Amino acid sequence: MRVAGAVFAVSLAFAGQAPAQDQQTLADIRQELTVLHVEVQRLKREFSTTGSPSPSVAGGTVLERVDAIEAELQRLTRLTEQLNARIDRVVADGSNRVGDLEFRLCELEADCDIAKLSQGTTLGGDVQVTPAASPQPSQSQTELAVGEQAEFDSASEALAAGDYAKAADLFAQFEASYPGSPLAAEAHLKRGKALDGTGDTREAARAYLASFTGDSTGPLAAEALFQLGAALGRLGQTSQACVTLGEVSVRFPSAAAVADANREMSSLGCS
Repeated sequence: MRVAGAVFAVSLAFAGQAPAQDQQTLADIRQELTVLHVEVQRLKREFSTTGSPSPSVAGGTVLERVDAIEAELQRLTRLTEQLNARIDRVVADGSNRVGDLEFRLCELEADCDIAKLSQGTTLGGDVQVTPAASPQPSQSQTELAVGEQAEFDSASEALAAGDYAKAADLFAQFEASYPGSPLAAEAHLKRGKALDGTGDTREAARAYLASFTGDSTGPLAAEALFQLGAALGRLGQTSQACVTLGEVSVRFPSAAAVADANREMSSLGCS
């Protein structure tokens, strides 16, 4: 990997110089600083992409594709953690080398007091460490944008009143206005129910799928997965419906939706 090559190059830039430190000039030290700066810039280029991403999300069923996406996310998370650890080591080593050069540079300057040298910043600048936030027990305690809760409540009221077309439109507007909202999973789920109420089963299934994939381990995931399986059954995709409904008890054995999924599987004649 180019990161390792860059680190190796930094090491070579300073290799074999210890015996000659007493004979170094101010220009020599400045040259070393320049070399180190160039290598740091090369490391920064590691954060630039080199092509289009090509994740593998192939699969025969909806759940297989979801599993493939989850596996790819886990792989990318592990890779990110490995790169983060490597960059931390590069920053620590580079910062120590810069500090050593500053010390030696001060020795060559007549008016520099070594005792008054302050600790320099780390390569890349000081990083502000933010304390980890305490876990939020529910979505209601998560900060929402202005008007976000009100728009969600309006759409929910339309759904409860049986005005399915209006509810579907309001939830669609909500999803467009607040992408990434903490209420997104519930909004997708309720939009699916509203679309089911209008008879648009295909779009309802897509909404249920969006709810499940958006938060596949959240409190609404079991309900979304059950609704997805039931919608697939109504669309005539019995085999995929049976697989999806069977996953409810596998993934969420203690969820209330398990009983609903089992009843739906019986009505579909799932083996």
